[in-house]
Amino acid sequence: MDTISIFTGLVLVLLLLLSLAHLIIKLFFISYNNHSNKKKKNLPPCPPSLPFIGHLHLILKKPLHQYLSAMASLHGPLLLLRFGSRPAVVISSAPLADECLTTNDLALANRPKFPSSRTSSYNYTIMASAAYGPGWREMRRVSTIQLLSVHRLSFFADLREAEARALARRLFHDTSSPDHDFKAVQLRPRLFGLALNVIMMMMVRKRYYGGGEFDDGVSRQFEEMVEEGFALAGASNVGDFLPWPLGWIARIGVERKLARILPAGTHTSSITIEWAVSLLLNNPEKLEKLMHEIDDRVGSGRLLEESDLPKLPYLNSVISETLRMYPAGPLLVPHESVKECKVGGCTVPGGTMVLVNVYAIQRDPEIWPEPTKFLPERFTEDSKLERGKIFPFGMGRRRCPGEALAMREVGLVLGTLVQCFEWRRVDSEDVDMKEGSGLSLPKEHPLQALCRPRQSMISMLAQF
Repeated sequence: MDTISIFTGLVLVLLLLLSLAHLIIKLFFISYNNHSNKKKKNLPPCPPSLPFIGHLHLILKKPLHQYLSAMASLHGPLLLLRFGSRPAVVISSAPLADECLTTNDLALANRPKFPSSRTSSYNYTIMASAAYGPGWREMRRVSTIQLLSVHRLSFFADLREAEARALARRLFHDTSSPDHDFKAVQLRPRLFGLALNVIMMMMVRKRYYGGGEFDDGVSRQFEEMVEEGFALAGASNVGDFLPWPLGWIARIGVERKLARILPAGTHTSSITIEWAVSLLLNNPEKLEKLMHEIDDRVGSGRLLEESDLPKLPYLNSVISETLRMYPAGPLLVPHESVKECKVGGCTVPGGTMVLVNVYAIQRDPEIWPEPTKFLPERFTEDSKLERGKIFPFGMGRRRCPGEALAMREVGLVLGTLVQCFEWRRVDSEDVDMKEGSGLSLPKEHPLQALCRPRQSMISMLAQF
């Protein structure tokens, strides 16, 4: 038995050594070919890199979008990086992003195939990861017609309004007291539950969270699974950039967690609302201004409805400014070039991954004065503040089809929270605005805030 164990161990060690030798040899030839090609073609600038692995170590920098923003400030808005065996172009300026996603929209319409997402994407057949072609176009057409067209979104408005009322009812129940004191609440799990219920009701007419099942262990486990999946998705998993036979490392401990995740709508809208409330708490004068707008346009005799959203320009400006500062996808879902194309006068070879750093673009001080300051007034019609174009949901063929749904949901829920409740920070310090990492942009620390029902809304909320 001991002899067999020793032999097995030796075989495993030998296999590991062979794998490492294969990796080193392959990375050497990739590095040599890239160096030769750069001489032949007008490739984008390439910052200094490490032997064999190139810039793969940058993937370990968290949050990645911030580190890439710093690199762009140092080396320029168009960079060629080499993540192990995969070349990647990073775009960090609005004109270059427009050139990629408008002028070269078709040439950059593909998605890279990451080993870690093979199972969760059913072998790259779901719409977000499918290769551009007839199959993808049919999926896009069906999802738009059946779920995300203006007509279908209006048809499902009652479902979203019912979920917003359910959220208000639970918050009212949890924060009501005879002395009318503020109570501490954590919004993230509540917002996640609402977003998941909306998606489930639209797809199968069944809520995931029942009335009294909010803290159910299975539901919480699913929430953690989604958050972990988003943290591993995108261009942030080192194993995705290792050549065979070490690429299997990317799948260890990931496949089981990602296999059943629902569309991104369960996550992006909830974290956008959490960022918006955090920004409003740190800017109480903006919160007061928004509250006055809702009181003037909607009143306290009924709850805000989706049909009210076009009449609430400041609410829409708050959402736009939140998405500018904290886009749900700071790095757009990676694109891949179908064929060779030109970007910024440089050659992007076919099969190159393209990362558009929306976070850097929407904080460019040349386009957005005082980019780190929360100024919803940038987006009001009479604004004299200079502003650029935001595209947190992408552009072109691969633009997120759920954008309209997300904007309606965020507007309805954020407006309801401000209409029905008073909000304060838990102490005199500003809310911590540290950013998490992954495909989406969550807060590193979940928001905890003080909440109580507004006196003018108590009688209305008590009816539910």
